[in-house]
Amino acid sequence: MKVLKYVLGGAAVGVAAVYLLGYDYLFSGISKTYLKGKSSAYIDDGNLFPGNLIATEEPELWTEDAEYNHKELPQNMVENLKHSKTAAFVVIKNRKILHEQYWDGYNQLSHTNSFSMAKAVTVMLLGKALEEGIIGNIDKQLSDFYPEFKEKEFGNKVSLKHLAQMEAGLDWDEDYNNPFLPNAKAYYGKNLLKTVFSRKFKQEPGTRFEYQSGSTQLLGFALKKALNQTLASYLSEKFWIPMGMEQNASWSTDHYGMEKTYCCIHSNARDYAKLGQLFLDDGKVGENQILNTDFIKQMRTPTEKSKEIYGMGLWINYDNPIKHYYFLGLQGQYIIMVPEHNMVIVRTGSYSNNPKNDRGRPDQVKFLVNETVQLFQ
Repeated sequence: MKVLKYVLGGAAVGVAAVYLLGYDYLFSGISKTYLKGKSSAYIDDGNLFPGNLIATEEPELWTEDAEYNHKELPQNMVENLKHSKTAAFVVIKNRKILHEQYWDGYNQLSHTNSFSMAKAVTVMLLGKALEEGIIGNIDKQLSDFYPEFKEKEFGNKVSLKHLAQMEAGLDWDEDYNNPFLPNAKAYYGKNLLKTVFSRKFKQEPGTRFEYQSGSTQLLGFALKKALNQTLASYLSEKFWIPMGMEQNASWSTDHYGMEKTYCCIHSNARDYAKLGQLFLDDGKVGENQILNTDFIKQMRTPTEKSKEIYGMGLWINYDNPIKHYYFLGLQGQYIIMVPEHNMVIVRTGSYSNNPKNDRGRPDQVKFLVNETVQLFQ
């Protein structure tokens, strides 16, 4: 009985310490992963978090190519996709759907987590807000929206462009495996403002490229302050509806309704492909200019400080013989644009061990580009 009392007392002290040290989000993380048989975040976890609706109004289905699903994927591609636990694989060519295939019970209606592909969407919202004059220019300071950043060292020098290009100099370790680092707290915690605003800046903004989820979340906060509406509703109004997305989507939020702008749009592969087509068409849908062409070009122009692998929200590979650029999310979420072949390739899935040997770019992206182009020339 005495032993049990000590055990319970020790447990109570431990729980109290976790709360006092600000690690109470760990309980949420454990309940949403390990207690559900998962070891980390996963593509089907959207219903575990609060979220804001991204509505569509008049869905327009993809036109099927005359060769739609006529060709079987070669064995090496099938093995690669199956081994990497692919959920969906979609190919668009010349604005028509040419191939789509699903595995493990997923289908055209399945919504999966975009993870960091949402970073590019957040930058698209910045572009639209600039276009509409809601934000004066991309070099506006974060402190113009949140004066408290003037009190932080370097905090009064961080521009929206720095945040979009991952050159903010934020003290943020982009580690997905350590539960005590900020990514886990942002994902499983209740208060994004508290999590992100508590971080300091470790160096002069604009000094170097460092991919950080916290930077895109700060950009999201600036956007929300400027727009004075949810980012999901703005995304719906400016993109989802005019693009004729096939389905409503959702954007995970913290417990105060703030979208996780570094991740977590839940949509389907066909609608992800429409985002890619928008870039191939220089921001146009039919005759309507949805996003300014100059801003589209800025997003897909690689920066010097990233050593030519990143623009604004987009990863870039122009040194591959088949040039391409892409949205990239954790566990291998891709929307890949191949301009020379007017092709969009979408792959969603849950591959937790995705090799990144190409200067931070996943090997699988280049493989899929090269193989898909060869197959559907």
